[in-house]
Amino acid sequence: MNAIKDAGELRTAILEHYEGLSPRLQQIARFVLDDPHSMGVETLAVISERTGAPPSAIVRFAKTFGFEGAGPMQRLLKDGLLASQPASAYHERAKRFIGAAEARPSSDFAVLTEFAGASSLSLDHVAEAVNRESFEHAVKLIGEADVVYVAGFRRSFPVAVYLSYLLQQAGKRTILVDGLGGRGRQQAGQARQGDLMIGISFSPYAGETIELVEAAITAGAEVVAITDSFVSSIAKQADCVLAIRDAEVWGFRTLAVSMCVVQALAIAHTFQTSAPGG
Repeated sequence: MNAIKDAGELRTAILEHYEGLSPRLQQIARFVLDDPHSMGVETLAVISERTGAPPSAIVRFAKTFGFEGAGPMQRLLKDGLLASQPASAYHERAKRFIGAAEARPSSDFAVLTEFAGASSLSLDHVAEAVNRESFEHAVKLIGEADVVYVAGFRRSFPVAVYLSYLLQQAGKRTILVDGLGGRGRQQAGQARQGDLMIGISFSPYAGETIELVEAAITAGAEVVAITDSFVSSIAKQADCVLAIRDAEVWGFRTLAVSMCVVQALAIAHTFQTSAPGG
């Protein structure tokens, strides 16, 4: 493997070789892709605790990608972190917030303030977390599609409902695949080349969404995956991936970032279609 020069090259290499990694190394790969800042600045002991992989496996992972050990890989990631000061500030704020929110709430109202704080923290940095090219590509795919199918289940369901509502309001032919009565496959069964499936799923990934995304790909439709990892079950074969992460408090993830992103997608599509020549 050629020498990796920066964090972007490392990310590309991980995505290219992910399927060939052992399950243990895939654990570490997901952590690097989803939280490169922590991988760059935390100790091996902390990374080991968060990934569930022993320090020796982290060293082995680094060597797999051409580094002499974990240290050089971490320095490369840290250099990328230092080149983005807002992301560094976010990382420090997130660590302080998570530490403060681990204790049991002092009152019922404290639950509201903690969730509001977590949502605010995520939203402050959503524009840095979402890849600009991927976002613009997703808007383009929506505009070009004959029909947009939107699928999301369990925690993702309200996000899917909101996105389909917004697109319908914008005049886009949109079908919400809600699976009512076990009819998910039937609802999405008309998807074909020229259509777009937007699959929304976060860990643990809904089997229904995975199945519908795979069926859409087989039918020749394009796929936008809105998920929390570039190697999630719906991201691997998608034409466009929007990897987003909502804040988590006491084991419950907020929906603030998810809702913000899908609202922006729909409104951006509206602006595109209403622009002169659009």
